Amino acid sequence: MRTMRRGRVSIPAPLCVAAAVAALLPAVSGRRSQDLHCGACRALVDELEWEIAQVDPRKTIQMGSFRINPDGSQSVVEVPYARSEAHLTELLERICEKMKEYGEKADPTTQRKSYVRVISHDGTKLDLSGVKIDGDVASSLKFACESIAEEYEDELIEFLSHEADNVKDRLCSKRTDLCDHALHLPHDEL
Repeated sequence: MRTMRRGRVSIPAPLCVAAAVAALLPAVSGRRSQDLHCGACRALVDELEWEIAQVDPRKTIQMGSFRINPDGSQSVVEVPYARSEAHLTELLERICEKMKEYGEKADPTTQRKSYVRVISHDGTKLDLSGVKIDGDVASSLKFACESIAEEYEDELIEFLSHEADNVKDRLCSKRTDLCDHALHLPHDEL
């Protein structure tokens, strides 16, 4: 067994390698966690936007007070159902189930993880080359999604209750910092 000398103490080489690997693990684990939470946030917003788009734009819901005013009128307004708080809250309760339709893809250069749909919404064939599909990925993504949906419910409803551009970037990168590393990536890599 080779040993490396440091001052007067001899440290076995395998122990040095093990110490170096152990020192790197928190950085890798932290990056994996950041990639997972960023990917879950982006997938969550994608799924919510897709679900909103599936609702008939003519469908409305009554909002406001159902009390009768002294003059006999009511303060009830009809708003589009798709972006109503009631619909968005309902979606947030079940949307993370969709994470089972995602797989993990690692960038060959940076080893950063991203999460992609493995089942398309419309049944078209998807290119799944390099995509890891397994229960651990799906359950980790679902757990991260549920945590984000719970912690940022108000922000999600705020952003999605009105049509807006770049909700993924605005919510996942700027408002929550879940994807702060993604601010430095070109948009086609997001």
